[in-house]
Amino acid sequence: MFVADKLSTERRSWNMSRIRSRDTSPELAVRRTLYQLGYRFRLHRTDLPGNPDIVLPKYRVAIFVHGCFWHQQKGCFECSNPETNPSYWRPNY
Repeated sequence: MFVADKLSTERRSWNMSRIRSRDTSPELAVRRTLYQLGYRFRLHRTDLPGNPDIVLPKYRVAIFVHGCFWHQQKGCFECSNPETNPSYWRPNY
């Protein structure tokens, strides 16, 4: 499937390389809160399915921290859908 892109391949690659998958602001906020509450955790365990962001081994809990794009809360000003292929990105609920 061909998708029209306004950016060159090199520029798109550069843009995508700047998108962080670790140590994002929401993830740091969750980690800070957990630590202040006395929980100790491990980060980004690659030996677990899905590579969870935070793991509390003592409680056998895995936490995945996703931002506004994935949760699409109503009324969130930081959440937006891509302009291309809107029917694909529209929530199904």
